[in-house]
Amino acid sequence: MPYLMGGFPDVRTSREIGLAYAEAGADLLELGVPFSDPLADGPVIHAAGTAALRAGATLEAVLEAGRAIAEHVPVVVMCYSNPILARGIERFADALLQSSVSGVIVPDLPLEESAQLLQACDERALALVPLIAPTTPDERLARIGAQARGFVYTVSLTGTTGERTALDGALAGIIARAASSTDVPVAVGFGISTPQHASAAADAGADGVIVGTRLVRAAGEADDPVVAVGELVRELSSALMN
Repeated sequence: MPYLMGGFPDVRTSREIGLAYAEAGADLLELGVPFSDPLADGPVIHAAGTAALRAGATLEAVLEAGRAIAEHVPVVVMCYSNPILARGIERFADALLQSSVSGVIVPDLPLEESAQLLQACDERALALVPLIAPTTPDERLARIGAQARGFVYTVSLTGTTGERTALDGALAGIIARAASSTDVPVAVGFGISTPQHASAAADAGADGVIVGTRLVRAAGEADDPVVAVGELVRELSSALMN
């Protein structure tokens, strides 16, 4: 499940990157909506979001790109709560539905404040995907898992998104705890940046692997970002199939 910052380096190119992800073997795509204060994101994704906003990216433009990508691979939008509340939950959920996306991840929406968005998503057959952390207590983990839709986004470490040299040695235990709390698949993200990391996460029991920062960095550094990220996703996909 590769991550794509919508509107980076520009809206048209981000759409082409998403299509390259699909062609290279992505099973699902996480489409980020740029936001000015992305508290869960490290410096690379934060900078990409800032650049997208400066270039004029809007929620509407990102969702339009998502609509084109969703013709080839399922899309889950990652959006912070402020743009959702600014538009109104019902209006936001309608926009997701009209864009043919499959669900939404809201990293700064706590369980206790999610009921209204969960209802709006359920009414439209959209998945509200929750996040859990290594530090999530068992009782809270059970409540999150019980209302999870689509999959559980399992954060592999404490901290923000970003590349790491190695995965947490306790990852298998984190995944096992998540899996025991829910009936939906468990996907792992944060810190996964190489084919070896992806393979290790799968070996540790993950049903899905999410890669973001490495791909966003490649999109920002490469002369041809579409080709560059396509090659990386192909390598990641091949590692998970071996």
